[in-house]
Amino acid sequence: MDIREINDEYSVSGQITVEDLDQIKALGFKSIVCNRPDEEEPGQPDFAAIEARAKELGLDIRHIPVGRMGLTPEGVTEMVDVLEDFPKPLLGYCRSGARSTAIYEQSLRLRG
Repeated sequence: MDIREINDEYSVSGQITVEDLDQIKALGFKSIVCNRPDEEEPGQPDFAAIEARAKELGLDIRHIPVGRMGLTPEGVTEMVDVLEDFPKPLLGYCRSGARSTAIYEQSLRLRG
């Protein structure tokens, strides 16, 4: 797991696993957003499995998949809602962290 801090409220990572969640919680993250569609590649953990364990640990979590077509206005709006409503710090993840960074940057433009 390679977590990269964007700022005090938001960091990004490549794909996480259920086993990573205890460490994510121990690092102080309060919320997680997944920007990776399920079944993007073989062997990828399903969001539902990560969501179940995150909730057991008391972490807020949301799935806002960013597929091959890129960011959508609806996805960016949903990300704005997460940024306004979820406790911080927040960890966004996808395959490499790039989509999680891009959707965050776009949502900042909408937040003003």
